[in-house]
Amino acid sequence: MPYEKKVVLKCPAGYKLALDQMVEDFLRDGVALVAVIGRDCAKVEDIIDELIVGDGSNPERFIVTTSHPGESLQDVVEFAESFSTDPAGKVQIVEL
Repeated sequence: MPYEKKVVLKCPAGYKLALDQMVEDFLRDGVALVAVIGRDCAKVEDIIDELIVGDGSNPERFIVTTSHPGESLQDVVEFAESFSTDPAGKVQIVEL
């Protein structure tokens, strides 16, 4: 099942190795936004950015990422809902 255009990524335990494949799946499915919450969310956001950019040779690999330390799930979902995508999409909550 493909991911929605806007993903709120819950990371209760911080980074896990499964994130690497998840990012590839996000790219495959055309995810436009990944908003990260939870433990070490800023670090997880940085890792996602590194996984997306890779060696920098493919400009097609792009996703907007944000981290939201100390914010509630509801606030981050509202933020993601306000993020404009074409076509418009729903917000999907995914747990790492």
